[in-house]
Amino acid sequence: MRKREIARYIDHTILGPGTSPEDVRRVCEEAKLYGFYAVCIPPTYVALARELLRDTEVRVCTVAGFPHGQHVPGVKAFEAKVAVDEGADEVDMVINVAALRVGNYAEVLRDIRTVREEIDKAPRRVMLKVILECALLSDEEKVAGAILAKAAGADFVKTSTGFGPGGATVEDVALLRRTVGGEMGVKAAGGIRDYETAVRMIEAGATRIGASRGVQIVQEAPD
Repeated sequence: MRKREIARYIDHTILGPGTSPEDVRRVCEEAKLYGFYAVCIPPTYVALARELLRDTEVRVCTVAGFPHGQHVPGVKAFEAKVAVDEGADEVDMVINVAALRVGNYAEVLRDIRTVREEIDKAPRRVMLKVILECALLSDEEKVAGAILAKAAGADFVKTSTGFGPGGATVEDVALLRRTVGGEMGVKAAGGIRDYETAVRMIEAGATRIGASRGVQIVQEAPD
């Protein structure tokens, strides 16, 4: 997979608590230079990223309920609304992991649907990705979470926040792909630091890669 090809899989990500405006400017410039699909940045910088990426093909992605997913659904929906109003093209929301683990599927479904319904009020299509935090889940719980995300109208399931106890694995990506079929995207995120790992995730079924080392991944790819 060549540089420009793999770049189109990448959400160039910076989400740490110390993220500064200068960091966001750098990430946006790198996204334009390397042709990344999107930048994924904290909600407070959505308006800045939208301005920096205006008139480019790079999409603006941000997060809701991040990183633990313990916000009530209405708060996540409000976060998503503000982000969309400020120019976000995509929202990656963290589910209520605890509700999923105890089998409260109705609450998980309500959580996701509340956000989906809010962003569907926007005058443009906004993509919703659902973060399951797979490292905290059994395989059965991962499958249940993916089924609920699909039922709620999400566009993607995503493996990890990058702030949990573990990141993406090939096995999890393959499991999510088998569960959601070809109708939804699968985003592999967390711990993807090099080209070879990114390619393995794509081969397992990932259609997007969330990575803070997108530049390194592309630089390692063949021309």
